[in-house]
Amino acid sequence: MSEIVFGIHAVEVLIKRNSESIRRVLVQNNRRDQRLHKLIKLAQSNNIKIVQKSREDLDELTEQRHQGVIAECGELKKSSYHEKHIPELLDAAGSEPFILILDGVTDPHNLGACLRSADAAGVNMVIAPKDNAATITDVVRKVACGAAEAIPFITVTNLARSIKQLQDRGIWIYGAAGEAEHDIYQTKLNGPIAIVMGAEGDGMRRLTKETCDHLIKIPMAGEVSSLNVSVATGVTLFEVVRQRR
Repeated sequence: MSEIVFGIHAVEVLIKRNSESIRRVLVQNNRRDQRLHKLIKLAQSNNIKIVQKSREDLDELTEQRHQGVIAECGELKKSSYHEKHIPELLDAAGSEPFILILDGVTDPHNLGACLRSADAAGVNMVIAPKDNAATITDVVRKVACGAAEAIPFITVTNLARSIKQLQDRGIWIYGAAGEAEHDIYQTKLNGPIAIVMGAEGDGMRRLTKETCDHLIKIPMAGEVSSLNVSVATGVTLFEVVRQRR
């Protein structure tokens, strides 16, 4: 079974982190910019075969925006983390773990963007339900720009139970909900913390919401009642970063 990874940054990170999985890198034969040249040199230094292809040939491999580069891989390793690894990841995170929980995000572009924001904000792990939610795909890897390989992504069978296990470890759970009384700028968001973001459109499920310690919201000044989940995730995570500093 083979898989593809596309996009300059996603392929670059894959070469650096998992070069042995790459069979060859296909590059657009009429593209000669500096970023692609740098990627080709990196691939060659890792003894990865480079094959020149037309734009049309690359377009046949994916309908997504590939930026003139596609890595053909063997079956990529899925996340090596399982829900049983959550305690050891918490131990490694130190006294103030920072966790993102995604309750049913289904769009791979949103998942990729959430992972990218989580990695940039210094989140220790991302937790999501196994069912009715997006998982790691080539589109997620492209949008995540390397974060899909960098941050522990853990799918769990029972999200409410996993949240309670985090609470038992002294982690406060803050769920994002439009009906919350307090916004993220009025709320103390430091210490050991997990931020829960709900699904596109519907938000958190009822049981997830009831399990949270506190509900918070992003204040909205205009006519739009809510933000895209990936945008809301970035805003909320970096408010935590701001308060921690």
